Amino acid sequence: MKLAIGNDHVGFELKPIIIDYLKELGHEVEDFGAYSAERTDYPRYGKKVAEEVALGNFDGGILICGTGVGISISANKVKGIRAVVCSEPYSAKLSKEHNNTNILAFGSRVIGSELAKMIVKEWLEATFEGGRHEKRVEMIQQIEN
Repeated sequence: MKLAIGNDHVGFELKPIIIDYLKELGHEVEDFGAYSAERTDYPRYGKKVAEEVALGNFDGGILICGTGVGISISANKVKGIRAVVCSEPYSAKLSKEHNNTNILAFGSRVIGSELAKMIVKEWLEATFEGGRHEKRVEMIQQIEN
């Protein structure tokens, strides 16, 4: 998969660990910043990654801030994005299977690097089930419009 990744200053230390892990799994990754631990604003990175995913330039995105909440809310403002914030693997897996999420977010102040890897792995390996879930995803898209 071709993945976009972004973070704010709080997610800066966790991001290279996740990038290395994604590459170990055979994925292509493009980093959309932040590129330092200097204080910055998470909405700009949520928006950048979300726009790239929505345009179809990437198969999915990963976002990291302190809790994952603010950056995922920002991403969800972009039409076509279904970003989920997860702190454990089961919800990450079901978010893809049932909701066809295209961006995964988590918080570096909430989870450690090993748990983050487990969450990423479950999300990447899951596939959208369609069927009864398709109607609900379509309903979400109608709300956007």
